Amino acid sequence: MTTPARRLYRRRATGTSRPSVRASADLRIELRQRVRSWSPPPRELARWASAALGARAAGRELGVCVVGAPESARLNARYRGRDRPTNVLSFAPAALPRRADRGIAPLGELVICAALLREEARSQQKPLRAHWAHLVVHGTLHLAGYDHQRVADARRMERREIAVLRRLGFANPYRS
Repeated sequence: MTTPARRLYRRRATGTSRPSVRASADLRIELRQRVRSWSPPPRELARWASAALGARAAGRELGVCVVGAPESARLNARYRGRDRPTNVLSFAPAALPRRADRGIAPLGELVICAALLREEARSQQKPLRAHWAHLVVHGTLHLAGYDHQRVADARRMERREIAVLRRLGFANPYRS
């Protein structure tokens, strides 16, 4: 999978990577840890992303890269024009073909800022795992074509997030 973020990460030799893990027959996760921070295991990430995608998860691979605030800020400035860290960025794959050797099509990549996610969970008094689930679902929905630029689109996306998270056993993330 070669997304703008992936090209950036390949240039650096630091960080750890867990091999791709298939949580079910549906979605494969490749987790890259660019910072030392807790993150859910790939099987949980796959379960959350698969729940967001439904049948569209079959035969797909999702990259999840956990970064620190400085790297998140650089990527956010470069790709969104916002000079500050953000909790999650979604990068759709460049027009990459299905990998014939494994029959897997890249879905894209989520870049998650663990420090900001942890800070948000604390300030919003949410369990860390629940906030992780929310941001994985949110980012995955972006890769599936959901958006929140217009009010109607934001409502549609929020309804989908709430429904997916409820099925996964998490509370509505938009209620305080």
